[in-house]
This record gives sequence, C-alpha cells and structure tokens, in this order.
Amino acid sequence: MVDLKTQYANIKEEIDTAIQEVLDSAYYVGGPKVAAFGASLEKYLGVNHVIPCANGTDALQIALMALGLEPGDEVIVPAHTYVATAEVIALLRLSPVMVDVDKDSMNVTAELVERAITPRTKAIVPVHLYGQSADMEGIMAVAQKHNLFVVEDNAQAIGADFTFSNGKKKKTGTIGHIGCTSFYPAKNLGCYGDGGAIFTNDSELAQKIKMIANHGQSRRYYHDEIGCNSRLDAIQAAVLDVKLKYLDEYAAARNAVANAYDRAFANIQGLKTPYRSKFTTHVFHQYTLQVLDGKRDELQAFLAEKEIPTMIYYPVPLYKQKGFAKFYHGDVLPVTEYLSDTVISLPIHTEMSVEVQEKIIAGVMSFFE
Repeated sequence: MVDLKTQYANIKEEIDTAIQEVLDSAYYVGGPKVAAFGASLEKYLGVNHVIPCANGTDALQIALMALGLEPGDEVIVPAHTYVATAEVIALLRLSPVMVDVDKDSMNVTAELVERAITPRTKAIVPVHLYGQSADMEGIMAVAQKHNLFVVEDNAQAIGADFTFSNGKKKKTGTIGHIGCTSFYPAKNLGCYGDGGAIFTNDSELAQKIKMIANHGQSRRYYHDEIGCNSRLDAIQAAVLDVKLKYLDEYAAARNAVANAYDRAFANIQGLKTPYRSKFTTHVFHQYTLQVLDGKRDELQAFLAEKEIPTMIYYPVPLYKQKGFAKFYHGDVLPVTEYLSDTVISLPIHTEMSVEVQEKIIAGVMSFFE
C-alpha cells in the first residue's frame, strides 16, 4: 500500500545525516532536534504551539485531558473512523457519542453533529478522513453556538488546506481549539517508529498540554497536573524535520496518482471515485472507492489474485465493536453501515511509478469488463 523503502532511498543522505547528528549529540529524548522539528512544524502549519508526543493516540488523549472534562461528559465523534478517536474518550471515562457521516465526503458534518448535542455534550472530535477536511467552518459555528470544545483528529490530512467562505485559508488541525496528528510511518508525514503531535493557538492550553505530556510537571519534580509520559524521541524528530520539507511535494505526488485513478475509473458504473469537497484540498492519505452492487469483497479477492494489495477501512462500525457495546443504544447509522460494506482503498504513495499505476488500473478495470 506504501513504499517507504523507496521513499527513504530518495532522501537517504539527508536522513542519515540527521540521525547521525542525534547520535553524535547524545540527546536522545528532547534536546535540539525535537525543538527544531516543533518550530518547523509551527511555521509550516501557521500555528502558535506544537507539542510533540509519543504517538497519535496519546495526542488525542492528552488533548482531551487538557480540556478538564468530567466523567460522563459526552464527546461527539464520527462512527466511520479508526478506533483511537473513540478509544481515548472511553479510556478517560467520558462517553463517546458516535454519529453518522456524509455519504460523499465520508466525513462528519455540522448538521449531523448538531443533531447529537445534548446538555451533557462538551466536545466534538471531527476526523479529517482519508486526506480531506471535514466542514470545519460549519462545525466551529455549531461549537460556538453550544459552547463546545473542538479537537481535530488530523492524523490522515496533515498538510491539507481549508478555505473559509470569506476566502481565508488555514491548515487542518489549526482551526479547532486543539489539533492532533500521528506520525506513524505510513502517514503522509511519517517517522521511522511511533510519533505524534498536538497543535493549538491557545497559550494556556499549550502550557497545560506540555505539562500533561511530561508527568504533569510545571518544573522538574513539581507535578501540578495528573499527567502521563508521552515524548517524541530525538531520532524520530530528526527524521520528521527532513521529511516535512517534502510534505507538499508528497501531497502533489499522491494527487497525481489519484487523478490517474479518477480518469481511469470515471465511467465505470459500479464504482464511485473519491468526492472532493470544494472547501478543502485533498492530500490523499488513502484513495478510497465505494464499490456498488455488493461486489466490494469480490473485487478485493480478484485483485489479490493479481497481487494487487487493497485495504478496507473500516469494516465494522465503531458502535458494533464489542469494546463499545455499552455506548450503543440501538440506533442504526445508515451511511456508516453502507460505507463499511462498500469502501475499498487502493495503493497510493509518493513513489508510485506509472507502470505500477497502470497495473492497478488494469486490474480494477478488468474486474468490471
């Protein structure tokens, strides 16, 4: 699905030099490389504060911890997303309220969020799924109306731009009160292990987030908050600082592959190609098709025989997972159910050759002949 080996080969000299500098410095946790990457990411995103941490799940957990929510408070999340988004809510003894998503964009909408708000609702966690932003202008308006926090799950869309109705642009992850991302190796901006980061423009929140991520310390051995231990190590920061310079180039390469897929599949009746929202760019973390007429699994098996990898994100809605049974009240979310049965993602990455693209396209098209 991705070719991290070739991606590394293309920037090997820069990566090796950056890692060697960490080894020479002996600053393995914290230190100048972590600080430098944080500053680079702040500049790229146009955000006041970036707090690196150990992984994307920690980023979500720490963000919610910083908001001072109480057990039983409700947090609205899309039902069609990775488990981490809802997992951290339940872990903190909050109540994840799972809502349906838009059939075209596969993202949550302001309207769907507002329907789920109750007196116990305290926060919204929109997920920018597959590489494009949810409607953050609408969601922020709903949040302001109901006095709610917004924590953006930006693990799949780092680098995407959201355009407001007045023409102003912001990077995803910098619009809500807090943004979170993952640097898992397969992400658009991925390290060579685990990593994550938290973004905010609020200086008070930033200070609290920093404390929580470092055992709740305001200074060494003075613990003003109940915190955790979540740090980005210096080698991963060094890798990320190199790769950040190429992030827009990587997004352009992914878009080129997506465009080739779009052109090839445009007239296939049994396929729905990814919808591109007018208010956001798409960085194509995944290229996700909707396969109609109940043929998704048959297509996946057919492509596997041709040694073409595919993935299904996410085959079981969150509210049908055993671990979330106590949060399920019997409501059926029709679009989430539909997407669980129809979506399939094709390989898309920054080093994909034309020959590989043509093989994948030919495989898909031959299934529908």
